[in-house]
Amino acid sequence: MDGMARESTASETTITVTGRSEGPKRTTIETAETEFIVGDASPLEHLLGSLAACINVIGHLVAKERGMVVRGLDVRVEGDIDAARYKGGETDSRAGFGSIRAHVTVDADADADALADWMAEVEERCPVADNLDAGTDVHVEVERT
Repeated sequence: MDGMARESTASETTITVTGRSEGPKRTTIETAETEFIVGDASPLEHLLGSLAACINVIGHLVAKERGMVVRGLDVRVEGDIDAARYKGGETDSRAGFGSIRAHVTVDADADADALADWMAEVEERCPVADNLDAGTDVHVEVERT
């Protein structure tokens, strides 16, 4: 895809996506390798879905490193939000989720202690969870075309 970049220095990588408006509730997102539409599901659902997908990917990676066989992995993610802020209403609430919870159900050849250790490492290594939890700085610039 034109204009997409993944810049690397040592172990740090910059991942770039570009969003193109297809209307007030549809955005085409271009990545280095693919494109997808945000609009069939809301951006908030995509955010929660990104956490579920990240837990899945990192979960399988960590399991493989530990020699753990994962036969199935389901992730349910839910978030609590006061929609008044992003809809322009008067509120003291923030625009984003006040809390997010993930529930992971796994079919694996591991006992409860091994699963708890596995999940702790997945949480530690999941970049989406880290971004949601650590208060990552977000800077937005605007320019006129």
